[in-house]
Amino acid sequence: MTPNSNDTWILLSRVRVPPEMPWTEGQCINAARYCSTLDHLKEAIRRKRPGLLRRGVVLQHDNATPHSANLTQQWLQRYGWEILPHPAHSPDLAPSDFHVFGPLMRHLGGMAFETEDDLISELRNWFDNLDVAFFRVGINSLLLRCQKCIDLHGDYVEK
Repeated sequence: MTPNSNDTWILLSRVRVPPEMPWTEGQCINAARYCSTLDHLKEAIRRKRPGLLRRGVVLQHDNATPHSANLTQQWLQRYGWEILPHPAHSPDLAPSDFHVFGPLMRHLGGMAFETEDDLISELRNWFDNLDVAFFRVGINSLLLRCQKCIDLHGDYVEK
């Protein structure tokens, strides 16, 4: 897949986990739960970016079991979502690893939280206040990193 000016890229979605999708501590993500999350993402895209679903969605995820399961592959095929290839064990190509976690850790540095809810509230506040430019930089960086990975014949970008 080669990005062009007609492609729309979504680095991260500000889709919150809706009340009907409660998270239980210690609960694992399986293919059914991942597909349910994709359903919510699809609905959020439909609401926030009308027309994007008709043009096609390109999703980047790794090869974790819920992502590669038959149920997930069927879901992606049913809705015509394309997967941006992601080599296994490549955190240098995962936007969350190379673009989000550093600034997030700097933001949280030195903070102490009395409860898990306090931490979740601070995380939501941080994400809600990010500027669109933050995500644009992440997308552009991902494209450059993918090209560098290709140029390095699949070797780590961070080397």
